Amino acid sequence: MKKLSIILFVLLSAYGVFAQSFSLKSVLSYPFPSQLVAAPVGAKIAWAANEQGKRNIYVAQAPHYQAVKITDYSEDDGQELTGLSISADGKWIVFVRGGDHGGRDGGPVNANSSPIAPKVQVFCIPFDGGKTVLLGEGDYPVISPNSDQVIFTKNGQVMISPVDGTSAAKNLFYAKGINGACKWSPDGKKVAFISNRNDHSFLGIYTDQQTPVKWLLPSFSKDNTPVWSPDGNDIVFIRTPGAGGETDSILTRKHQPWAIWTVNVNTGTGKQIWKAPETLRGSFPSIDGGANLLWADGKIIFTSYEDRWPHLYAINPDGSKKMLLTPGNFAVENIKLSTDKKTLVFAANTGNDADDLDRRHIYKVSVSQADMQPLTHGKGIEAYPVISGDTQTFFCLSATAERPLLPALINPGKVLKLIGESLIPNDFPLKEMVLPQHVNFKAADGSTVYGQLFSPKKAVKNQPAIVYVHGGPQRQMLLGWNPMDYYSIDYALNQYLVHLGFMVLSVNYRLGTGYGYDFHKPLHAGAQGASEYQDIKAAGDWLARQPMINKEKIGIYGGSYGGYLTALALGKDSKLFAAGVDIHGVNNRFTTLAQEGRKPAPDAALAEKVAEESSPVSYVNTWTSPTLIIHADDDRNVAFNQSVDLIKRFEDKKFDFEFLAIPDDTHHWMKFSNGLKVSEATADFLKRKLMEKK
Repeated sequence: MKKLSIILFVLLSAYGVFAQSFSLKSVLSYPFPSQLVAAPVGAKIAWAANEQGKRNIYVAQAPHYQAVKITDYSEDDGQELTGLSISADGKWIVFVRGGDHGGRDGGPVNANSSPIAPKVQVFCIPFDGGKTVLLGEGDYPVISPNSDQVIFTKNGQVMISPVDGTSAAKNLFYAKGINGACKWSPDGKKVAFISNRNDHSFLGIYTDQQTPVKWLLPSFSKDNTPVWSPDGNDIVFIRTPGAGGETDSILTRKHQPWAIWTVNVNTGTGKQIWKAPETLRGSFPSIDGGANLLWADGKIIFTSYEDRWPHLYAINPDGSKKMLLTPGNFAVENIKLSTDKKTLVFAANTGNDADDLDRRHIYKVSVSQADMQPLTHGKGIEAYPVISGDTQTFFCLSATAERPLLPALINPGKVLKLIGESLIPNDFPLKEMVLPQHVNFKAADGSTVYGQLFSPKKAVKNQPAIVYVHGGPQRQMLLGWNPMDYYSIDYALNQYLVHLGFMVLSVNYRLGTGYGYDFHKPLHAGAQGASEYQDIKAAGDWLARQPMINKEKIGIYGGSYGGYLTALALGKDSKLFAAGVDIHGVNNRFTTLAQEGRKPAPDAALAEKVAEESSPVSYVNTWTSPTLIIHADDDRNVAFNQSVDLIKRFEDKKFDFEFLAIPDDTHHWMKFSNGLKVSEATADFLKRKLMEKK
């Protein structure tokens, strides 16, 4: 076994036509923006930028929209910035520093291995810059409509602090359970919240210290996502069944019921106004934002997958006159409602170009009619739109195939004004980026597989090739820089691999989003048969048929769910995939399906057998391709022991492999230096195994 102990920051060797002219660090040096928010008044925005691990908040405002940094965090210490919001008067920015909000446990992260335990903390800072003030330890802050107070959660209880931090935060109230999803009433006098009590949850209203918490329509169900009516008299919320019931089949797909309810805050009376169709497509939508429930101007807005695509719907507050606002064969996501509650803005993978299926553009639609209009178009990627307080000025995050993500003002005529372009380092290899091309092909069962093909600018015969497998699996890779930070890193790595001389095929396999319900929710997938692996094998076979490709030099890599499928590929098809990198993948899908006090599922034995057959560790005996295993040991998405277990099996088999273990970081490479280390290790391994002569 070879221990990977030193990672070179620059690969020094030259390989003829594969000689590199930019480093991996330079292509990863972009200032990744996130958390884009618009002020409720005026035309001004704020966002968080990750500049090689140094995370700070920037602002910009009319008329010039110059990017101005207002915080001064100067270390690559793994402390993310989330929860950005701007007060109603536009004077304050509140944010959270710390945690891993993309993981199952969002608690403190010590990726820097600091002797001092890090915390998850809520801060405020004036929009125009000034002193950053700690409001308290906690998460998920919400500024009051009066711009004077902030509520947030700490250890399942709700805290309150003055927005300027002039006095210490204190408990707002006590309630049993894990309390969160807090929403101020429009007049700032009440707080709606959800009290999660494991197998059920309640919707509560806090008024003041003298008034008991009021529980609205308490039941044996799970209530969530409370949204106030504009006049503050009513709340709309989602109700799903509580836990329990007769033990059902594991392998049979079932409808996941949900319904929309309204309740009057003053009288406590309410009713179900809409129930999802009892079909598979009518199940609670497992998409960006879930149901995306909103109370607009005279309409209640939600998303549903019932017509095969995730779309926006509007109904009257009494549940009548349901209307599809965004008809068509495309997906909507990143949905925002204007301050006057009359306009919705969102991203969608549709447009005039057929390849827009693999892009994102910004659209708007009225809440009361299906008058969807494009705000952007072309060959770029636009996502996460917001509307300024004047309801007329739109912003988004914009990228192209060559240029990484930046905030942008959407001008009339669908013209983008980039904000903060000077933050891109001078040595970023903009002109060296290649344009990926949309491709599709068939899997063994006839299903269509989608992907983006990255080809070197100087093609040669017998090129080595790489299959890249994204994670999620509810993701879609695009024809440009991805608006999610994890996948922007992988996009940069794919560009770097192409520059080394590889052809790279990024695969959008079934289980992913962007191609409709049947693609997103296929039969026999995951631990129930891994039907999606057919798409990965089809990608390798497709590359092997290309005339310029050396079919003996096809590698594969992926992270998370992509690591799982990479491991399946190496275990089941080592003859096709000559080498691979399994990055924090799920290698063992065995599970005990029995629950104490309940009858076993009627197909429990069969489900366990199928899960075993769907697990990469079941194919260790046919796993012969060189492999690199990478995992960080504070991973909150895929347990570190998934890799520990696989490596022990390799050691027992005396199979020669390489590994990279990263102490204290999480699934999302909170430290830039760790993300760089992982990417360099991946590129170095694939280069050595697929390019160097033995």
